[in-house]
Amino acid sequence: MRHILISLFRVRGPLYLFSAVLLIAVAVADTVNLPDDLAILRAVVAIFALFVFVSCVLIMIFGARLLEEHEVTVVTAPVRGRWLALNSPASKVPSHGVRMYGQAYAIDLVAEPSGSVRPEFGKGASAMREIEEYPALGKPVFAMVDGVVVRASDWRRDHRARSNWFGLIYLLAEGAVRELGGPGFVIGNHVVIRDADGRFALLAHLHRGSVTVGVGDKVQAGQQIGRCGNSGNSSEPHVHAQLMDRISPWTGQGIPMAFAGIRLDGSSVSEDGLPANGQHMQVD
Repeated sequence: MRHILISLFRVRGPLYLFSAVLLIAVAVADTVNLPDDLAILRAVVAIFALFVFVSCVLIMIFGARLLEEHEVTVVTAPVRGRWLALNSPASKVPSHGVRMYGQAYAIDLVAEPSGSVRPEFGKGASAMREIEEYPALGKPVFAMVDGVVVRASDWRRDHRARSNWFGLIYLLAEGAVRELGGPGFVIGNHVVIRDADGRFALLAHLHRGSVTVGVGDKVQAGQQIGRCGNSGNSSEPHVHAQLMDRISPWTGQGIPMAFAGIRLDGSSVSEDGLPANGQHMQVD
């Protein structure tokens, strides 16, 4: 029974999407006068879709307790220089509020080099800034592990930043639409690398056309694989990094990780770990 529940937990994303599409279809069909037999069928579909939807919600709430616990894996940091942590598992788990798409232990990193200015959220009149204003844009992104590239995508466009509350509301609505397209539209341009132990390192929101590796390529930790962008469900140019136990964000579950040899908040001491929310890390 436990294995069945875990399997259902892994596929909750596709099931949730399936039920949402059915409910939308039922809502559209409800605006049309149908013959009695089709109206009955519509009602049956609506009940079935609602059952699947509620089941997915319950699985999302309680299913995480059944998952296997993983030890922390030390990986190479995907960036160089001074970066600020957002949505860090060092502050809370799941770091992004949900465990879907294998992001329970994911971290977001934005560049804040010494002497540079990163636009502050909520400051300024524009709800959607040009991404060229952000120092993270175009910064090199590096492989976190030795391994083989199993997924690589960089055709999605980079959109403008969502830089105040009006832009953020738009991002939330936009994100709901992206969800219908699956995880690829949420994480944007990305690279997934499988290491020798069967873990999968994902780096997301890469700049369009910047990916330098392809499926089947062998890479080493620290090798450049692309550049930071603002593709997918992203409020500003940043690097999203995570480890998963499956190749697909649909079914993969997050694995806790730590960056090797980083310095936190200007410390001169290198350590293995992750910056907490609002904390800077320096990577040489």
